[in-house]
Amino acid sequence: MPATRVVVNIPGEDAYNVRVGAGVLDALGSSMRGVPVLADARQVLVITDANVGPLYLARAKASLAQAGYRVSDICVPAGEEAKSLTVLGEVLEPMAALALERDCVVVALGGGCVGDLAGFAAATYMRGVQVVQVPTTLLSMVDSSVGGKTGVNLSAGKNLVGAFKQPAFVCADTEVLATLPPREWACGCGEVAKTALIDGDEFFFWLSDQASAVVDRQPDAVSEAIARCVVFKADVVAQDKTESRGVRECLNYGHTLAHAIEKISGYGTYSHGHAVAEGMRFAARMGMRLADMPVELAQAQGQLLDDLGLPELGWEASPAQVLDVMKRDKKARHGQVRFVCLHDVGQWRLQDVADGVILEELEEYFAQKRR
Repeated sequence: MPATRVVVNIPGEDAYNVRVGAGVLDALGSSMRGVPVLADARQVLVITDANVGPLYLARAKASLAQAGYRVSDICVPAGEEAKSLTVLGEVLEPMAALALERDCVVVALGGGCVGDLAGFAAATYMRGVQVVQVPTTLLSMVDSSVGGKTGVNLSAGKNLVGAFKQPAFVCADTEVLATLPPREWACGCGEVAKTALIDGDEFFFWLSDQASAVVDRQPDAVSEAIARCVVFKADVVAQDKTESRGVRECLNYGHTLAHAIEKISGYGTYSHGHAVAEGMRFAARMGMRLADMPVELAQAQGQLLDDLGLPELGWEASPAQVLDVMKRDKKARHGQVRFVCLHDVGQWRLQDVADGVILEELEEYFAQKRR
């Protein structure tokens, strides 16, 4: 299957290509030379992690060197541990020690955590250098590598320090997904499901029909799912680059509870995508209560998540504790928790929800888990 090219066109930014296909990592260097803002760069810094580096760093560096770039690399811890101010400093100091100049390019080779960290480093080093995203997980291919959100975590919550930094190019090689562990594959499926619900009927029904093919990692189905997600996200980001117009917030469907789950249980206890899937189940409760979401849609969503290998979590916490974490999330406004609620597939609204309603629904949500 030939590579797919999706163009992300954001007002006020240079348009950039997302290249999706098998084997495109080996053409990374030549592809970058074809991007005007990268064509004359001399220095490239590849930032990767302890899991991805042994698998794909040599291939990436070989392609970059063949294209004439002078290549250095930095390896950071795998997972959310990398997304800290401490690790950010451990990246920025070596960048300065390497004498990287303003025309250098940062290449993020890894999953979402590497992409967020490397993107933020690129946004802040010398007040901004170019970044290329080379996602190596399904989650990062369908979500975090596109759209320009970068950042690190604080003890108070996820992604509380960051910047919007659009990549100059995104290279998504579907062949690297073969080494993805089952947990991480299911994690990506959570974000695919989220996108299908907020996109519309065509994607939702396609994914419902193709769920087993996606779970089995059939190449055509996987490439199609990635391309559909990228096209949708590119359109949303083009309308609302900095999440200031209320359009981009649809991408947070399921994330209000998901971030609370990750924070309370400890980052890494549950994968981000599985937490999002659980958040979607809870958001369906809010949708039925506040947005006339049909019970049949809530059931269809639950079935899709089950079919994608994302069963309900056995997680439970104090409703008061969950509410407190939700109120501290960066998506809250003036201490008011907001949910993306669905009325139907592709029809959503951002809903302020009273504390009492959230506590009631959390009580019932946890009670149902205990039955």
